[in-house]
Amino acid sequence: MTAATDETPGRSAAWVLGVVREAVEEPSPRGIAAAISRLVRDGTLSPGTRLPTVRTLGTSLGVSPATVSGAWQALAAVGLVQSRGRSGTLVLDTGSTWMPPRYRDLVGVRGDSRLDLSTGTPDPLLLPDLGPILARIGSQPRSSTYLSEPVLPELGRHLARSWPYRAEAITVVDGALDAMARSLELLVRFGDRVVVEDPCFPPLLDLLDLLGAERVPVAMDGAGLLPVGLERALRSAPTAIVLQPRAHNPTGLSMPAGRAEELAAVLARHPDAEQTVVIEDDHSGMVSAAPDVSLGQHLPERVLHIRSFSKSHGPDLRIAALGGPRSLVDRIVARRMLGPGWTSRMLQQVLLELLTTSAGLDAVAEARRAYHFRQRELARALRRHGTLDLTGDGINMWLPVASEAAATLHLAAAGIRVAPGSPFRAGAAEDGDHVRVTVGRIRADHEAVGALLAAARLA
Repeated sequence: MTAATDETPGRSAAWVLGVVREAVEEPSPRGIAAAISRLVRDGTLSPGTRLPTVRTLGTSLGVSPATVSGAWQALAAVGLVQSRGRSGTLVLDTGSTWMPPRYRDLVGVRGDSRLDLSTGTPDPLLLPDLGPILARIGSQPRSSTYLSEPVLPELGRHLARSWPYRAEAITVVDGALDAMARSLELLVRFGDRVVVEDPCFPPLLDLLDLLGAERVPVAMDGAGLLPVGLERALRSAPTAIVLQPRAHNPTGLSMPAGRAEELAAVLARHPDAEQTVVIEDDHSGMVSAAPDVSLGQHLPERVLHIRSFSKSHGPDLRIAALGGPRSLVDRIVARRMLGPGWTSRMLQQVLLELLTTSAGLDAVAEARRAYHFRQRELARALRRHGTLDLTGDGINMWLPVASEAAATLHLAAAGIRVAPGSPFRAGAAEDGDHVRVTVGRIRADHEAVGALLAAARLA
């Protein structure tokens, strides 16, 4: 992201306000958004330009701040602008229009590096071997009807037995984000409020922008979402709450059973949350060292639980399971029938064999052990170099730094790429700057990597 042009000669905040005011032909959310879009696309407002605040532009146009906010939400939904909290709303570089805004920020500038710890993806060497299974099922009969059950019966029974609570219905979709998107599209309408963890997974924020939802960030501690923060957030009568119960991305935290019980109790007794649905993204459950946990163990009628197999069995499988109340799951299944229809039953058969054969089970158990070892060894190295105890779960670690920009540059100079922390923020970063480190990619040299990360913290 380039520096904001309101600090460049000839591009002051007053200049930007004047240009925008002159371009607006109709002072409605649609009209304001259309004017900004034209200015961005003809190059008048270049990437990095800081737009006027909603209050400033509203006063200038004689409309309410809510009217301008609606325009900003519409622009964010199509990837033209992005809100950066106290830094304001900035014009984005639209060069990679196929990629949502925070994905672009997360990817950043790619170049040569000897160790890429920015990906948030599993170590490919720890994924199960699919070759023998694919060879075995390749000659089996394939589906010849569009009206078969969307989930293989045997896979459905296995998922039900392993689910953290008794779900009325379980289906299979094309990955965790597909499950998240379909759940939110079912529940959320423009202007609805959604409670999110802060920090959280950046594409979730892109998705909420696309839906026109207002996010309500809640801070976390070492056990996950803070109950007192959830209590406050529920006063806004949110439509949904999105949680990551295990191996949280980016922090690596896993929620203990006691915290899940506390959150469920807050939700159950709050008068403004009678219709609020919890969506749980258990994206790394099978490689997490923590026990399975869900608010559905206390509120099964209000929880949609997602279990992804990307981290454990491979992102290219594109499979996740979604379970919860039949009234919600069946509506998601029905909507999919008017799109992809179902997740490939061939891939479902591959997953079933991975979940039930000794080779598949052993591979995942080895990956779980390896990730736990890598987390522990890097944490030990960081402690030896004066860093706080940051032991996490799964494949990611959330490293506090004095300056995000300085830390990423310092590490890049040493041949290490990490993910900047700002795209993960749902609100103001009150606990300071961070970077996300994909610990699961560190196969060796934990001491040396730990020393570099510790030095980068103070850069």
